[in-house]
Amino acid sequence: MATPNKKIIRGRPVGTKSVDPKIAKAFGKAVVSLRTARGLSQESVGLGASIGRSNMSAIENGRSVPNLVGVVKIAASLGCSLPVLAREFERAHKELFESADSSDA
Repeated sequence: MATPNKKIIRGRPVGTKSVDPKIAKAFGKAVVSLRTARGLSQESVGLGASIGRSNMSAIENGRSVPNLVGVVKIAASLGCSLPVLAREFERAHKELFESADSSDA
């Protein structure tokens, strides 16, 4: 059986984003909160996690979200466990978005 020639389009559809801005912003806020509470610089956390300063800035400002390996390395560089980072993310997410969602209703 012959199949008609179909053009295969790779990648995500035009106009879509690979990063959820709410998740990115909350994760960045969680990283900043833990980093400043420990008195660490953005550069030192980035170096410990093998992430460049500009990429670390993008993460903290919610313009980028690391993959799982990056999250593990960031937690280690912050000197905390993944559950601690996850709890801080949940707190930041609630603070940023749950109050905003309830005021929209």
